[in-house]
Parts: sequence; structure tokens; C-alpha cells
Amino acid sequence: MWKRVKSANSLYLPAAVLFAAGLLLTGCETTKKVAAVEKAPEALEHNLGAYESTVVPFTKQYCLSCHDAEHAKGDVDFESYESPELALADVEFWRKVSEMVQTGQMPPKKQPQPTAEEIAAVVAFLDGEHTAQRAAAKPDPGRVTMRRLNRAEYNNTVRDLLGVDFRPADDFPADDTGYGFDTIGSVLSLSPLLMEKYLAAAERIAHDVVVRESCDDVTGAKRYVFTCEHPNKPHAKVCAERVLEPLARRAYRRPPASEEIEKLTGFVDLAYENDDTFEQGIEIALQAILVSPQFIYRIEHNAPARFGKEERRLEDYELASRISYFIWSSMPDAELLDAAHDGALRNPRVLRTQLQRMLRDPRSIALADHFAGQWLEFRNMTIADPDPKLFPLFNDGLRNAMTQETMLFFESIVQNDRSILDFIDADYTYLNEALAKHYGIDGVTGAAFRRVVVDPAQRGGVLTHASILTVTSYPTRTSPVLRGVWVLQNILASPPPPPPPDVPALEAAKIDPNAPMRAKLEEHRKNESCASCHARIDPLGFGLENFDAVGAWRTTEGGQTIDNSGTLPDGRSFSGVAELKKTLMDRKDDFARCLTQKMLTYGLGRGLEPYDAPAIDKMVENLARNDYRFSALVYEIVRSLPFQKRRGEVETNGDTIAKADVEP
Repeated sequence: MWKRVKSANSLYLPAAVLFAAGLLLTGCETTKKVAAVEKAPEALEHNLGAYESTVVPFTKQYCLSCHDAEHAKGDVDFESYESPELALADVEFWRKVSEMVQTGQMPPKKQPQPTAEEIAAVVAFLDGEHTAQRAAAKPDPGRVTMRRLNRAEYNNTVRDLLGVDFRPADDFPADDTGYGFDTIGSVLSLSPLLMEKYLAAAERIAHDVVVRESCDDVTGAKRYVFTCEHPNKPHAKVCAERVLEPLARRAYRRPPASEEIEKLTGFVDLAYENDDTFEQGIEIALQAILVSPQFIYRIEHNAPARFGKEERRLEDYELASRISYFIWSSMPDAELLDAAHDGALRNPRVLRTQLQRMLRDPRSIALADHFAGQWLEFRNMTIADPDPKLFPLFNDGLRNAMTQETMLFFESIVQNDRSILDFIDADYTYLNEALAKHYGIDGVTGAAFRRVVVDPAQRGGVLTHASILTVTSYPTRTSPVLRGVWVLQNILASPPPPPPPDVPALEAAKIDPNAPMRAKLEEHRKNESCASCHARIDPLGFGLENFDAVGAWRTTEGGQTIDNSGTLPDGRSFSGVAELKKTLMDRKDDFARCLTQKMLTYGLGRGLEPYDAPAIDKMVENLARNDYRFSALVYEIVRSLPFQKRRGEVETNGDTIAKADVEP
């Protein structure tokens, strides 16, 4: 528990506590416990005078009526820390505090409100302190757990390694997700069932791809694993090396060690000893490759004796793998591996050229399918189930068209290197005849998709895509709440906390079922524990109410004209989707930060931590300088500290552990 200081002049608020209070004041967090920050950051100079004169009076006047030691509403007590150093230790929470004060989320509207000058002074201090602490913090690239290939990566890697068309991983158990993505190393476990699937897939793949050809065809093979024409035993080892060495190099995404090649060629020797053929030996060797941890996992080696410091640069082949699985969800190709071999990926010009080449490659569709599908959540279209009585025109053909629109839109931004701001507001989309009719757009015929200019008052940007609007609705109705949460989480990187468990769902509450959705939510917000949180969420959803539960345009609901206006906690108002998009465009740097965080999480395979903030700040700043181009975002991510390096390790008592785990 927190140590409360009795002195009236000792209001040193820990950032974590203040942030928790902010969550409480948004109305949805009533039981959050916040752990105390146990130590102050090293070598940080705090402006304690400004803290005493600015932050302490502000919190005394506007926070303590509900959150002092006596009341501690929501179990939050502001009188909790015994020094300003401890109060200012958690810089990420202070950033959230600044955001909540600026956007009017804190204090609640029913409470006395600070003046614009008071808000400006507190925000200036918090942002300045936040920036100073980030600048003074020691760089930390973090550590990524050894990552198993997920199902998509396994399929793509087998395809690019061997040229086979089947998708063996489609039969594997579903991958777990973390932080919104299925690329997170810490959740990609290996169960006994999955191991059995790997063994069966390796056996089937090896049997299908091993064919008999001459040795001269080995290096030119593009589709299959070629073997030698009737090699006798004395020459088998040489031929086996010619087959297996380049195959292992590509499968392991690095040059194989001589010991590894020796073990693989040993399967050919074993085949001859058992009166089997050369091809059977190669087949078994290929199976061994496909079930090897070097293939199934993306392993980044640690060398504590060689890198005796907190961070180390990735080896060139490791960097090549990070890049290829980030952009292609697959193994590096020959050109990228050659660049790694030459050490050229450290050259900014070469790196930029390689990234541009890879983004133009058809394999970059993986970014649309796997990254965008999870970020924008349109993967959930496969389980969307609109009520057929209410939406009789919805069918699988329309479902697929909705998904295809968002896929093609994302891919067009990648291929044409457009601004990421197109995701918020664009004057075009991709439609076929069925989807165009669904949208009420004339002049589009046939099943083929094509680029179509749209009316920005109704369409344009992913907010208006039927895929997004459908997955953020219920089967029978729209949901301003689901849609508002989607915007906060995926556009503004400011998701609300989960609702308290004792609040009934909208349908369970005693609300007239025939009332318009806006009226139902207004009744729902009379619950005090919901009101403040829904003040952030609902207005964003109201701006999208002209779209029904399958994304078709409408102007009435239940015979009444739809009220599509909204007012945000900071006082900004808008009406309809066009003005909502303009409001979001006014926060384009918040969106840039959100997309950067999402892509970095996806590419690194780990959740982000406070120590990643300086790198993200730099990426967003440079992205703005480059007109928010998609290629600039990818380049900034790949060249960043977290992507290029990893935390080094030290040895203690014969065990290798992270330095951060042993430092005081």
C-alpha cells in the first residue's frame, strides 16, 4: 500500500495515482489499484519549485474533494507519496495526465472547472517535465522473446522457401494474440498438438518437393528441391552439401554452421546404410530442417562475452529477418540476405532502397492482410453475423467485398506511398458493383474492383468502410459505443478502460426499446459510473450514426431524423462524419503516434514500454517532416533503436540473464 504523508504541504502525487484518478473521472474505472513507484529515475533533475507552485495547488483545488485519504473515491488517494521525486517518477502516466487535462476529461463537468490559464500552466509543466525526463533517460531498446512463426508466417515461409502452393499451417491450432496482434513472441507458445502438426506438415512437404534432377540444376531451382542424378555413395556427400547448404541458409535465414550441414548430410549417409535412396536421405534432411528450432523460431542470438553492455546491435542476418517478417510476413529473399552478408543494411541509402523495393513487391500484401486486418479489426468480418431479417441484402459476396475494399485501400497507400492521413480522410475508395450499390454509388459495374472517387460528406477514409462499420455493430443495430471505442483505440491511441462489472448492458437496462439509439444511451449515461467515460466515447460514435449496422447510408432511424452531432469533453462540436473526420485530422499527430505504436508493436513482436517513448517521439517527428508518407513510417520504424538493437545480457553463476534484471 501507499505510504501517506500527513503534512498538508506534502501532496506529492505519484503519476500512477493521478492517472488512475483520471481513469476514474472518465467514469469507468472504480476499483483500479495502482502500485507505488519504488525508486526515482537516475540522474533526473526536477523543477520542484514549479511542481509545488503549479501542480500541487491544482490538484488540491480540483481533485482532493473526491480523492483525499478520507474519501479515496475508487480507492484512489492523492495523499500518497512521500517525496516529489517519487511523485514524478512515472513519466508515461504524466503524459496521460496532460492529455486528460487538455481534453477536458478531468475534472468531471459537475465539479468546479479550472481556468484556461490554470490548465495551460499545468500542461506546460507536465509536458516539459515529461520531455526532460525522456531526454535524460538512458536509451533502452528492450528485449524480444524468441518468436515462433505464426500460422501466416509459416505458410509464407514454406511458400518462399520451396515454391509450394499449399498452406500447411491452415490446419494448425489458432495463434494466440497479445497487444492486438498474433506476432507477439511471449504468447506464441508451442503445444504438443502443434508439435505433432509440425512433424506431419514437414513429412508431407518433404515428400512433395523432393524430385530427381541433375546436380547442375541445383543452384537454378526455383520451385522444388532438386537432387542429384543417380549419385553413388562416394559422391553423395558432395552432392548432398550442394543441395542442403543453400536450402539451410535460406531456411535458417543465415549461413548454417559446418556442424549443422554435417548433421544434415548425415541423413544421406544413413539412408545409404539402410539401403534407401539418395532422395530419401534428402527428404529426411528436409524434414529435419522444417522441424528445427532454427526454422520454426526466429532466434536472435545473445553474446554476453562479446557485448558486455546494456544494448547490442542486431547481427545483419537478424536485422534482415526482422525486416522481412515485418513487411512480408515471410523469410528474407536472396537480395536481402546478400545485403545482410555484405553489411550493407547499415547504410541508410541501401536500407531505404531495400525497403522501397520490398514495399513495391506483391508480398507486401501481407501488411494489409495481417497488420491492417488486426489493427483495423476487419479480420472480424469472418464472424460478423448481421440479422438476415433486418439486413436481407447482406450475404457472403457482400461480406467479401467489404473486406476487399479495406484491403485494397490499405494496399494502395502502401504501393503508391501515400500519406497515412488518407486512413482518416480520403476522396477515394475501391468498389465493385455490389458494394457500390450498397453504398448508393452509381456508375460502377461488374465484379472487378476499381478506384472510385467518393463524396467526402458520406465516404472516404476507413471510418466509412462497411467492414469497419459492420464489425463495430451488433447483429441487430449500430453501436455508437463500439464505434467510439474503436476510434479512441485505433485512431487516437487513447482507449477507455473496461466498464465496471456492476453496470448492466444497454439491453438489460430499463430503457424503452423503441427509443432512438441516442436516447437509449442518454438514459444509460444517467448511471454516474458511466457518464464521464461515455462523454468521451459516445460523441465519436454519434458522428457515425448515419451508417447502419452493415455500413449503408441512412438519414432516419425508426421514423425519426438521425441526430449525428457530438460534443467532446474539451468542448469541440461536430455534426456528421465529414466534420468528425475534420476533428480527427486536427489531431493528426495523435493518429501518427497511434499508427506508429501499432506498427512498431506488430514489427517488434512485443508490447511497448515507457522506455520506448523517446524513439516513438522521434519517429512521429520525422514522419511529419516527410509529409506522413507510408514509406517514411516504415523507414523510421526499421531504423529506430528498438528495431535495430536489443538489450544485451550478462552472465552470472553460469546463467545468462538480462542486465535489467540484475541492476538495482
